[in-house]
Amino acid sequence: MACALTSSRAKIACKDILGGNSVIYLFDNIADPFTVSAANVATAINAGVTAVFEYPVMGDTNTLEQSMVGESANYTRVNTQTLTVQLPKMSVADSAEFNLLAASFAHAVVKDRAGNYMALGITDGMDWTVVGATGGAKTDANGWTITATAIEGQLSPFLDTTTIAALLALV
Repeated sequence: MACALTSSRAKIACKDILGGNSVIYLFDNIADPFTVSAANVATAINAGVTAVFEYPVMGDTNTLEQSMVGESANYTRVNTQTLTVQLPKMSVADSAEFNLLAASFAHAVVKDRAGNYMALGITDGMDWTVVGATGGAKTDANGWTITATAIEGQLSPFLDTTTIAALLALV
């Protein structure tokens, strides 16, 4: 049976994990951006990906949430991926670039603080929402909040070391 469980998960022995994300990578929509194995690992990047754009993120407000829901009545499942990042300090250049982003179906790769790279929106790209805010008080944030969502059939594949190297070579 294709959906029979195959393994257990051991108790975590050490407190050595950090939550949050450190970098997001964006690139234009392309069919099949990664080769994904049956084990849900991205083992190669599509040669049609020619440019990748890096956005370092800081702070505790940069999140990735995946919500996998199985539906027994229809025998379906969907995974809603939601990426939210805050980028400080608005600029003219950012405004122009984020107009393009909001109009696109760009894909994303997220590097979390544990060093994992996960590919998002690999089937149909992502829908992007861009909010710019100046705040009211002098200590309020001035910058952008970018939210991306995608609906996939599986959880995000993790990139293997060869694919990570290939991705970073395109930045």
